[in-house]
Amino acid sequence: MPQPQHSPVRPVPALRPAPAVARTDAYLESLQLLERLHRLLQDIIKDEFERLGRADLTPVQALLIYNLGGSEVTAGELRTRGMYQGSNVSYNLKKLVELGYVSHERCDMDRRAVRVRLTHEGQEVRDRVTELFARHAAGLAMSGVLDDPAIEEVNLQWRRIERYWLEQIRYIY
Repeated sequence: MPQPQHSPVRPVPALRPAPAVARTDAYLESLQLLERLHRLLQDIIKDEFERLGRADLTPVQALLIYNLGGSEVTAGELRTRGMYQGSNVSYNLKKLVELGYVSHERCDMDRRAVRVRLTHEGQEVRDRVTELFARHAAGLAMSGVLDDPAIEEVNLQWRRIERYWLEQIRYIY
């Protein structure tokens, strides 16, 4: 019986770092993707609240409520946690107070600062957003999207980029 012919073994080329131009292009693509993902996230939240018959909140306000969570914080603390500009936080917090989703009171130590926290209605909104995110995480996990590369590795990379950007901002000032 003739022996099967094996193809010659070829050496695997060593992995080399990508050229700088390719790396820059990949970085720029990541930035564009991140921006699109953020807009899509807002669209998803908008659609969810429209399905629930809640047209009184913008997606930004719903995310602000979600990020406020169970904490009692100042607007400045909330700004450092999320993706909000200073005037955006103030405007949206004012609207959320008017709508009854957030309550506020002056700080005892610094009367200029205002501490905010969710009302019962705000907690219900936070719970809806939490449920939406949990449904999406389950669907993505079932599809395998969160596995290759592992979402934890992706998050680690984004935290490194965040740290680099923060260092750049501090260096400027």
